[in-house]
Amino acid sequence: MRQTAVKEEEVFTYQDYIHFPDNGKRYQIIHGEVYMTPAPVPYHQRIIIKLSEILDEFVVKNNLGVVFIAPCDILLSDEDIVQPDIFFISNENLDIIKEKYIEGVPDLAVEIISPYTQKLDKIFKKKLYETYRVKEYWIVEPDKKTMEIFSHTGRIYDFRGIYEAGDMVASDLIKGLKFNLSEIF
Repeated sequence: MRQTAVKEEEVFTYQDYIHFPDNGKRYQIIHGEVYMTPAPVPYHQRIIIKLSEILDEFVVKNNLGVVFIAPCDILLSDEDIVQPDIFFISNENLDIIKEKYIEGVPDLAVEIISPYTQKLDKIFKKKLYETYRVKEYWIVEPDKKTMEIFSHTGRIYDFRGIYEAGDMVASDLIKGLKFNLSEIF
């Protein structure tokens, strides 16, 4: 099964989104177009758990903000609603956390690639996060055991590097955060 856009001719908004069926699939809207993906596989979920634990432990220990995992809605606009696998909101931006969703731009977004989300995460969401100025974007590819990091320069994303299992990863955004990529695979 492929990730698919639903009703391409229609522009969807958050009001449409909240009425989508709760059927175990993840829905996201990018530029008014709906993208649906099946539930992630267990290996994908294990990576989310391991990486979010590393991030959360560091963030909590240093009182830097809050780490979230999917599913949690981020409203970038009425026609751009996404659910990154993991995201971080710094103390300076905690006001974007609302009762039912996040309304605004997280500081860090992390996507774990699956066969169904390759194009969505590497092209569409990368461009969307770049446009909305998400400060740092990590793309994790479980099959390759790699992570790509992009940092926002104020206008566009700067490619910071591709890391492989065994490499030490350091964040430009979250100063002092370092971990061996093998810890998540």
